[in-house]
Amino acid sequence: MKTSWISAAAAAAIAIPCAAQAQDMEIGQSEYMNSCAQCHGASGKGDGYLAGFLNAPIPDLTALQANNGGVFPVAAVYGIIDGSAASGAHGSTDMPAWGDRYSIEGNAALGTEFSREDRAAYVRGRILTLVEYISTMQVQ
Repeated sequence: MKTSWISAAAAAAIAIPCAAQAQDMEIGQSEYMNSCAQCHGASGKGDGYLAGFLNAPIPDLTALQANNGGVFPVAAVYGIIDGSAASGAHGSTDMPAWGDRYSIEGNAALGTEFSREDRAAYVRGRILTLVEYISTMQVQ
């Protein structure tokens, strides 16, 4: 019972700061604009204002589904974002693994009264909202 309440509180902790940042944006879009758009661009095509300063080409996030046989690669995108599937440019300093940053922020936002599992749920929630938003950017 307590775990359900704590999980709901963790989900609310995700939603409240994002909603305050941009009332007209969905949570995933706000997360994307804060964490990804600088390199990938608001459109997801790899044309962010920092793209020209990087050594590796920035992937076009709008073509992930098309490049995967018409199926959006949820697990692969999640793994790249959280750092567990780092390879190539994502295994270097060209793209930070946001899972670590979200964990640090989760520890600060949730405090000591939440368990390790609750903090992990906070991180998963943030990453999943971001993955869901990127899935809506796909070119058909």
